Amino acid sequence: MSTSLLYHAFGLKGYIYQRTEYVGGEIHFTVEQASSGLRCSACRSRRVIRRGGRHRRFRGLPIGRRRVWIELKVPRLECKACGAVRQAEVSFAPGQHGYTKRFARYVLDLVRHMTMWDTAEHVGVSWNLVKELLKEALRRRFGRPRLKGLRLLAIDEISVGYGQRYLTVVLDLETGAVVFVGKGKGAAALDPFWKRLKRARARIEAVAIDMSQAYINAVRSHLPTAVQVFDHFHVVKLMNDKLADLRRELQRQAESEDKAVLKGTRWLLLKNPEKLDEARDEAKHLEAALALNEPLAVAYYLKEDLRQLWSQPDQAAAAEFLEGWIERARASGIRQLVQMSNTLSLHRSGLLAYYDVPISTGPLEGTNNKIKTLQRQAYGYRDMEFFRLRIFALHETRYELVG
Repeated sequence: MSTSLLYHAFGLKGYIYQRTEYVGGEIHFTVEQASSGLRCSACRSRRVIRRGGRHRRFRGLPIGRRRVWIELKVPRLECKACGAVRQAEVSFAPGQHGYTKRFARYVLDLVRHMTMWDTAEHVGVSWNLVKELLKEALRRRFGRPRLKGLRLLAIDEISVGYGQRYLTVVLDLETGAVVFVGKGKGAAALDPFWKRLKRARARIEAVAIDMSQAYINAVRSHLPTAVQVFDHFHVVKLMNDKLADLRRELQRQAESEDKAVLKGTRWLLLKNPEKLDEARDEAKHLEAALALNEPLAVAYYLKEDLRQLWSQPDQAAAAEFLEGWIERARASGIRQLVQMSNTLSLHRSGLLAYYDVPISTGPLEGTNNKIKTLQRQAYGYRDMEFFRLRIFALHETRYELVG
């Protein structure tokens, strides 16, 4: 085998081919490091003397389905310049690992198109090795996401398992990249992010958040000049929760005949009217329930009306619409609607800020769905650092999410 083939096929430069052996269906190439390439691994001096060596073997790129090993006696060198006695560096292998750089790159390429289990079985290594190779590659690229230049952010939390386990996720709305994943939820989970953001000197113009007081206070404290935009998805969700609470209350108070009509209307009340299934007469069922109970009808139509807040021609029209909605909700006298009107009145500026900076946590909701899919397809993650690194890489994913 020529020295040129060693370099182009296996990435071995500065090594001399000695022999090939076939052992148990595997191919073993024995090579020797050329004396001209020997350097002190401490000071890089060429003034070195061989002092024996240590036999090592490295997993190389397979040939077909056959495993390939690179056999090498790594020289032990005494340096005349600095006096150190150390093993020579192996240029084709990363650190002290027992595989070549080309093999590691091959495994990472396979993981882009196969599960880690399938990749491990295909190349004949353990699943843990495949995971560590992927983890190290992700750590090099996404270990510390770049924060300089950030302008628009979205912040939200996501449940990641049983036992009330949460992650707080921060998304760059311009690139779609996750720039921070904090353990837990609430303001405390964001503390490491604020420290890094301050060092990066990023000038944040606006942040999309829900109406959580913890997030409001945290953003106001650390980003006093940023515009806070309350996400309409969470506003509508809160209104849906109020409507569901009202339906349960009315269900408990209803007579037996009325209960039969109200039964099964929970999801019909929360559905958008255009998505009601005609084949199942969902619209008729909903109309019957609304005709039966006036408070439920008032709450339902106000819920549908609230969705129009974000489709007004300008901020002045939106402010007028919001004031009208709050007055009608309060005039209804329905406890849940009065509570909702008070909430919207308290957060009026953040709701209308959408017309200054039209952003929302919608892209982050999509990312959260990808995170859940990532977790589900992997049947959960025990290594939370690896999970975080996979989340950081989600915006570059162009293939099917695999575990």
